[in-house]
Amino acid sequence: MTIISWILLGLLAGAIAKFLLPGRDPGGFIGTTLIGIAGAFIGGWISARWLDHPISKGFYDGATWVSAIGGSLVLLVAYRIFFGHSRD
Repeated sequence: MTIISWILLGLLAGAIAKFLLPGRDPGGFIGTTLIGIAGAFIGGWISARWLDHPISKGFYDGATWVSAIGGSLVLLVAYRIFFGHSRD
């Protein structure tokens, strides 16, 4: 996959993570989008490094999507814990 496809995947993964974790985020839409992109990269790296699933499989691979969404969820939760009170 190219860097453009990872950015697109990150945008979509961030939107899905936001849908799964509703509430106010300290960074708003742009912060959530950037977290989604970073989560896709981190999820893909973790998948390739420790789960022995290479990230070059393709854009439509289910495991790639799960790792990107999982990475986005983890970063979104961490962002809410460290930088804001989302339940106020």
